[in-house]
Amino acid sequence: MASPNTLNGTATQPETASPLDKKIYFAYFDAATSSVQVTDPRAVRALWEMGFFGKGTLSRSEPSWLEREKKRRGLLASNTSEEVTGERRVERREMKLERARKEQEAIAQQLKEEAAKKKSNSGVSQQLETRADSADEHANGFINESANKDAVSSLETASQTLNSTHDKIEPVEEKASPLTKSVRFSPVLEEKKYIPEPQGAVNGSLIRDSLTKVDVDDLVNEEHLQLTNEETLFLAYGLGALQVYDQDTRSVIPTTSLVKLFTRHSTFPPRPETDAIGPDDPFLVSYVVYHHFRSLGWVVRSGVKFGVDYLLYNRGPAFAHAEFAVLVIPSYENSHWESTPELRDYSSRKQSRSWWWLHGVNRVQAQVKKSLVLCFVDIPPPLASLPLDNIGETLRRYKVREILIRRWVPNRSRD
Repeated sequence: MASPNTLNGTATQPETASPLDKKIYFAYFDAATSSVQVTDPRAVRALWEMGFFGKGTLSRSEPSWLEREKKRRGLLASNTSEEVTGERRVERREMKLERARKEQEAIAQQLKEEAAKKKSNSGVSQQLETRADSADEHANGFINESANKDAVSSLETASQTLNSTHDKIEPVEEKASPLTKSVRFSPVLEEKKYIPEPQGAVNGSLIRDSLTKVDVDDLVNEEHLQLTNEETLFLAYGLGALQVYDQDTRSVIPTTSLVKLFTRHSTFPPRPETDAIGPDDPFLVSYVVYHHFRSLGWVVRSGVKFGVDYLLYNRGPAFAHAEFAVLVIPSYENSHWESTPELRDYSSRKQSRSWWWLHGVNRVQAQVKKSLVLCFVDIPPPLASLPLDNIGETLRRYKVREILIRRWVPNRSRD
């Protein structure tokens, strides 16, 4: 099967929202959230636009809290990205309702045509039945006159009774349909009335203008950009565009120390500094995959909301939805992991996945129209000490293999 880093047999070129510049941005490591925070608004916007790195702490994805706050206070006329997304969802919902309505109309029209055809085919039988009914009426054509008179008198009595009680019946208010939504306010709100402002009142407009100026001057961007550990190491090591400070000592953390720091925080709670770092450390395995796809030009974002590790965008979340969803699976294919029974048991537990788990994840990706990619990372044998001082040498010890999985649908895959 085709690898997600190729398109029609040709390797894709790196694409970003804007060309990478030579500026270096600054951030600090937050041990409480095990993430890196960027507080400078210019750095926040630059890191987002240069490759869609990070996530707004007060937003779903793009750091747009300031624009939404201006919009809420009436200081911004244009729509924010969240509002544009909401409008698209409303349009999509209306489109689906219109499509369902047309399908129901088509079904009703087909039923009418079938009923008319059935009626035309049964015309002869209906004529025969009509003739038989007329013969029966002629055979039983006499009517009991006394019974007819009794029926007429009883009808007259009932009509007189209704006329006499008609004036006593009070009109009943028409009840609202159960499908109609009615809104009733409390008596306190119903008593309140809106009093418009007099035309000659100038103080009100002056107060509003002063409040607007105060809002513009005092409005501070309270949102930060939150980077994952993989994004931080790629920006610091792969692009050289980021420097991370220690929140306590206010000193720059070297890139090699970043690897050790992130491997410690790859588990919760963080491991002690004295513990050895294994070749299958979760951060190392995850970063190998992140670096692999970023180097091939894909925009890599977190896929936790879809039950996967990463989402791959061709250009970025601002242009189109993610096309691929990536699951990172460590693979212990090296003969070292089969040398002893303990290692065999360890490797089997680490890489075992149930069929039901895979089926559930694949079903989720099929519902959101994404192709599932199983990314296997071959774990090298352990060393006395990993060469973390040379990150490139450490990364070269790993190999990445991708397998593209598509859900087979019987009624769509016959041709």
